[in-house]
Amino acid sequence: QVQLVESGGGSVQAGESLRLSCAASGYSYSSNCMGWLRQGPGKEREEVAAIYTGVGSTYYADSVKGRFTISEDNHKNTVYLQMNSLKPEDTAMYYCGAGWWERAHDCDSGSCVPGCRTDAWGQGTLVTVSS
Repeated sequence: QVQLVESGGGSVQAGESLRLSCAASGYSYSSNCMGWLRQGPGKEREEVAAIYTGVGSTYYADSVKGRFTISEDNHKNTVYLQMNSLKPEDTAMYYCGAGWWERAHDCDSGSCVPGCRTDAWGQGTLVTVSS
């Protein structure tokens, strides 16, 4: 089974940047995509980004488009989330997930787009953004 360990969280001021890392083991036997999910205080869980590993296709939530970038290092089985122009509303516990890529993942906008259906996740890393 895949095991995921997140790192890179911290406390920053609005406008600054952070890069989160997720190291996966047993990945090739358990999934074909990885993503980042977050849950802030009093908020529902939100999937912010995902990547079809080995292929490069990506998914981003509207709330982070243009600010966050997901990438992978195939040799290290590691996925990154580069977060720029951070806002206080980005404050959340960020979790790394692994699962299976699906073509009809997000249909809320009226048209379905591909994404990662996560089945497993790590323990999370906390990101706090102050104004």
